[in-house]
Amino acid sequence: MTWAPDDKPDTDVPEGVIHDWLGAAFIHDTTVDRVISVVQDYERHSQVYQPEVIGSKILFHQGDDFKVFLRLKKKKVVTIVLNTEHDVHYSRLDDKRWVTRSYSTHIAEVENPGKPGEHELPVGKDHGFLWRLDSYWRFFERDGGVYIECEAVSLSRPVPAALRWLIDPIVRNLPRESLLNTLQATRNFMLHK
Repeated sequence: MTWAPDDKPDTDVPEGVIHDWLGAAFIHDTTVDRVISVVQDYERHSQVYQPEVIGSKILFHQGDDFKVFLRLKKKKVVTIVLNTEHDVHYSRLDDKRWVTRSYSTHIAEVENPGKPGEHELPVGKDHGFLWRLDSYWRFFERDGGVYIECEAVSLSRPVPAALRWLIDPIVRNLPRESLLNTLQATRNFMLHK
């Protein structure tokens, strides 16, 4: 269901790693308008996309433009919580096709989430799991359902040398796993709706 363009999902760059993953899924017995209504319902993303999305809300909405807040949680060997904000724009191409682009505008790792003293770590003082995240979605109604495709391009900062053995595998696997979980959650929600 997911793959990396040109089979090179990670590209090391000075002071970071670029992750570029592409995935697709087919949802039978639905319409593109029904899928778009679920994807645009950001207030419910913490229900639809759990356990990775643990908080969600619309900060601004006008027409096809949204500014949204998502609190993301990833648990592997360590638990990571991130506060993120995204500018999202939807475009309807015709009766059967939509495209969407989402650009992160704020990403901060949260220390002590849900506890007294919870706060965002300053940029550069975190673990470097995610610095930027842009995603490009395509929705196409055909063959009795809807094809959804997403390309997720993210940037992570370098992992501190002392923690590299523990953190680096998480940083490199996180983008692929998150994309796969998002596609599966969208499909599962639509199939049970």
